[in-house]
Amino acid sequence: MIDAYSFGLITIDGRQYTKDVIITSNGVLSPWWRRKGHSLDSGDLESIMNDPPQILVIGMGSFGVMKVPESTLEFLREKGIEARVMRTGKAVEEFNRLLSERGPDRIMAALHLTC
Repeated sequence: MIDAYSFGLITIDGRQYTKDVIITSNGVLSPWWRRKGHSLDSGDLESIMNDPPQILVIGMGSFGVMKVPESTLEFLREKGIEARVMRTGKAVEEFNRLLSERGPDRIMAALHLTC
Protein backbone atom coordinates (compact mmCIF):
# COMPACT_ATOMS: atom_id res chain seq x y z
CA MET A 1 0.00 0.00 0.00
CA ILE A 2 1.21 3.51 -0.77
CA ASP A 3 1.12 5.55 2.42
CA ALA A 4 1.86 8.98 0.93
CA TYR A 5 3.04 10.76 -2.20
CA SER A 6 4.33 14.26 -2.81
CA PHE A 7 6.58 15.67 -5.53
CA GLY A 8 9.76 13.60 -5.51
CA LEU A 9 8.85 11.48 -2.48
CA ILE A 10 6.72 8.38 -2.02
CA THR A 11 6.19 6.28 1.09
CA ILE A 12 5.33 2.62 0.53
CA ASP A 13 4.64 0.35 3.51
CA GLY A 14 6.43 2.82 5.76
CA ARG A 15 9.58 3.14 3.63
CA GLN A 16 10.43 6.37 1.79
CA TYR A 17 11.72 6.52 -1.79
CA THR A 18 13.04 9.57 -3.64
CA LYS A 19 13.64 7.87 -7.00
CA ASP A 20 11.04 6.53 -9.44
CA VAL A 21 9.57 3.15 -8.50
CA ILE A 22 7.97 0.03 -9.85
CA ILE A 23 5.73 -1.67 -7.31
CA THR A 24 5.16 -5.41 -7.73
CA SER A 25 3.57 -8.03 -5.51
CA ASN A 26 7.14 -9.01 -4.54
CA GLY A 27 8.28 -5.54 -3.50
CA VAL A 28 9.52 -2.21 -4.76
CA LEU A 29 12.12 -1.70 -7.48
CA SER A 30 13.88 1.64 -7.09
CA PRO A 31 15.52 3.47 -8.66
CA TRP A 32 13.56 2.80 -11.85
CA TRP A 33 15.22 4.37 -14.88
CA ARG A 34 13.85 4.91 -18.35
CA ARG A 35 16.02 4.86 -21.44
CA LYS A 36 14.53 8.08 -22.77
CA GLY A 37 13.95 9.88 -19.48
CA HIS A 38 10.48 11.36 -19.90
CA SER A 39 9.14 8.79 -22.35
CA LEU A 40 8.11 5.28 -21.33
CA ASP A 41 9.43 2.61 -23.69
CA SER A 42 8.36 -1.03 -23.56
CA GLY A 43 11.95 -1.97 -22.68
CA ASP A 44 11.66 0.11 -19.51
CA LEU A 45 9.20 -2.48 -18.21
CA GLU A 46 11.40 -5.57 -18.66
CA SER A 47 11.55 -6.11 -14.91
CA ILE A 48 7.83 -6.96 -14.74
CA MET A 49 7.56 -9.14 -17.83
CA ASN A 50 8.58 -12.43 -16.17
CA ASP A 51 5.43 -12.24 -14.04
CA PRO A 52 3.29 -9.61 -15.77
CA PRO A 53 0.36 -7.94 -14.04
CA GLN A 54 -3.23 -7.85 -15.22
CA ILE A 55 -3.28 -4.11 -14.53
CA LEU A 56 -0.33 -1.72 -14.62
CA VAL A 57 -0.98 1.70 -13.12
CA ILE A 58 1.38 4.22 -14.69
CA GLY A 59 2.11 7.53 -12.98
CA MET A 60 3.28 10.16 -15.50
CA GLY A 61 4.68 12.51 -12.85
CA SER A 62 3.16 15.23 -10.73
CA PHE A 63 2.54 17.41 -13.80
CA GLY A 64 2.19 14.60 -16.35
CA VAL A 65 5.52 15.25 -18.09
CA MET A 66 6.43 11.59 -18.69
CA LYS A 67 4.81 10.47 -21.94
CA VAL A 68 3.48 7.01 -22.69
CA PRO A 69 3.63 6.51 -26.46
CA GLU A 70 0.98 4.51 -28.28
CA SER A 71 3.63 1.91 -29.17
CA THR A 72 4.17 1.22 -25.45
CA LEU A 73 0.44 0.94 -24.82
CA GLU A 74 0.15 -1.46 -27.77
CA PHE A 75 3.02 -3.57 -26.37
CA LEU A 76 1.18 -3.82 -23.03
CA ARG A 77 -2.12 -4.75 -24.74
CA GLU A 78 -0.34 -7.48 -26.71
CA LYS A 79 0.92 -8.91 -23.41
CA GLY A 80 -2.62 -8.86 -21.97
CA ILE A 81 -1.84 -6.00 -19.58
CA GLU A 82 -4.38 -3.26 -18.99
CA ALA A 83 -2.58 0.08 -18.62
CA ARG A 84 -4.10 2.85 -16.55
CA VAL A 85 -2.16 6.03 -17.28
CA MET A 86 -2.55 9.22 -15.23
CA ARG A 87 -0.65 11.82 -13.23
CA THR A 88 1.14 10.23 -10.31
CA GLY A 89 -1.12 11.66 -7.58
CA LYS A 90 -4.17 10.06 -9.23
CA ALA A 91 -2.18 6.92 -10.01
CA VAL A 92 -1.41 6.50 -6.30
CA GLU A 93 -5.12 6.77 -5.50
CA GLU A 94 -5.99 4.27 -8.25
CA PHE A 95 -3.31 1.80 -7.16
CA ASN A 96 -4.48 1.88 -3.54
CA ARG A 97 -8.11 1.51 -4.62
CA LEU A 98 -7.28 -1.51 -6.76
CA LEU A 99 -5.26 -3.09 -3.95
CA SER A 100 -8.12 -2.68 -1.50
CA GLU A 101 -10.65 -4.12 -3.97
CA ARG A 102 -8.62 -6.90 -5.59
CA GLY A 103 -5.60 -7.55 -3.39
CA PRO A 104 -1.94 -7.36 -4.45
CA ASP A 105 -1.93 -10.19 -6.99
CA ARG A 106 -1.64 -9.02 -10.58
CA ILE A 107 -1.69 -5.28 -9.80
CA MET A 108 1.53 -3.31 -10.32
CA ALA A 109 2.52 0.33 -10.61
CA ALA A 110 5.26 2.22 -12.45
CA LEU A 111 5.52 5.71 -10.97
CA HIS A 112 7.50 8.76 -12.04
CA LEU A 113 7.80 10.84 -8.86
CA THR A 114 8.76 14.28 -10.11
CA CYS A 115 7.72 16.45 -13.06
